[in-house]
Amino acid sequence: MHGHLKPALLIAALLLGGCGQVEPWVKPYERAQLADRIMAWDRDPVSSSYMRHVHESREGARGAAGGAGGGCGCN
Repeated sequence: MHGHLKPALLIAALLLGGCGQVEPWVKPYERAQLADRIMAWDRDPVSSSYMRHVHESREGARGAAGGAGGGCGCN
């Protein structure tokens, strides 16, 4: 049983060591780099917006992304 105690204590110490003071990794003056266009999820936001609109128009009952209109696409 003693052989299992040392690895368990080591793992517990490592896990508790991660609970220390947490500081943000991104400084306020570095946040502009995260807002760069290259960091966006969509490669083409205009095309993605249009495809989202088409999907919401066809699936009038679903939407849920802020779009309005019926299922006919005549909005």
